[in-house]
Amino acid sequence: MRRLPIYFLIDISESMVGDQIQLVEDGMATIIKAVKSDPYAIETVWVSIIVFAGQAKTLVPLQEVVSFYPPKFPIGGGTSLSKGLGHLMYELRRNIVKTTMEQKGDWKPIIFLFTDGVPTDDSQAAIQEWKNNWQRTANMVAVSFGDEADTSILHQLTENVLLFKNTTQEDYRKFFKWVTDSIKTSSISVENNQSGFEMANLDGETLSKAEVTKSPQNKQFADSNFVVLAGKCQNTKRNYLMKYKRVINPSQIEGLSLQTVSYRLVGGFQVDNTYTELSDDSGFSAKVNTDELMGAPACPCCGNQYGFAMCQCQKIHCIGNEEVSTCPWCGNQGKYGSGEGGFDVNRTQG
Repeated sequence: MRRLPIYFLIDISESMVGDQIQLVEDGMATIIKAVKSDPYAIETVWVSIIVFAGQAKTLVPLQEVVSFYPPKFPIGGGTSLSKGLGHLMYELRRNIVKTTMEQKGDWKPIIFLFTDGVPTDDSQAAIQEWKNNWQRTANMVAVSFGDEADTSILHQLTENVLLFKNTTQEDYRKFFKWVTDSIKTSSISVENNQSGFEMANLDGETLSKAEVTKSPQNKQFADSNFVVLAGKCQNTKRNYLMKYKRVINPSQIEGLSLQTVSYRLVGGFQVDNTYTELSDDSGFSAKVNTDELMGAPACPCCGNQYGFAMCQCQKIHCIGNEEVSTCPWCGNQGKYGSGEGGFDVNRTQG
C-alpha cells in the first residue's frame, strides 16, 4: 500500500503559550480521532509532528495514523523558521519512499505549517533549499494564526497561504475540521489514483486565502507582535513566561493622528524543562521598558503575589511576603521595594 505522509510543522514559540497551544493540542487530537474513523484515510495516511521554536524537534516520528497518539506540546524560545524547515527536510529525506523501477513510492507528502508570528532568524537559505529540492515534490499549506504572521515569507514557500482568524474556540473547531476534511479528501484522491492533494473548501471567514504582501526590508529578529518575559519561581525553581500582546493606542490629543504602542498582559504560564532545550542559543539580547507593559501576573508556579521582580543579575523571578528574597537564577539575597518610573527589562524573542 502506498503511503500518504502528512507532516505537521508547528510553531511552538513563546507567543503561542497559553490558550493557543492548548487549542492546537486539542485540535490535533480531534483530527487524529476523525481520521482514524475514515476508511480511506486509515489505509493510506501516515502522520508526523515536528515542532520548532529557537530549535526544532520531531515530536512524533512518521507512523501509521492507526497507531498515532496525540502528544503534549512544549514551548520554546524564538521562532527559527530556518531550523523548522531544515528539520522538516531532514525528515523528508530520511522517510519518504521514492518511486523506482522496482516499486511505487509514497504519494507526495502534505505539509501543514502553522505559525503565529515572524521568524526571529534569517530564513532565506532554508527557504531557497526548500524551493530547489522540495517545492515541486511536496504539497505545503502554510497557515497564519491571527493576522500577525509574516505572509510574505510564507508565500516564498507555497502558493497555499491561508489566514486563520483564531479568535474563539469555535473558530479553532472549524479550522481543525477543515484540516481533517482536507486529509480525508486527499486520501480519497490517492485511493482513486488522482493528484493526492485536495484542500477542503474555505469558508472565507474563519479561514481565507492570504494576499501576497511585499516583504519588509528591515530584518527584525524579535517578534514585535508580542512581548514575552522569562521568569523563574523562587520556591519551585521552575521556569515561567509572562506574555503581553501589542496594543495600538490612539492619541489623546485632539487633532493629532499619532499613535502609541503598549503591551497588555495576557497571562503568566508555567513551562517545563524542554523550554530551554527548544530555545535559541544565539545569545539574542533585547529589552523593553516596563512603562510599555500593562499589568503583571502572580507566579503561575507557586502563587506568589508578584511574578515580576528583577534581580541585580537582570533576571526575573517571583516574590511573596518573605522579608528577604533569594534569586533562583544567581542565588543573590536581598529586600525588594517599589519606585517611580519604568526600567528596562530583558525580553525573549517571542
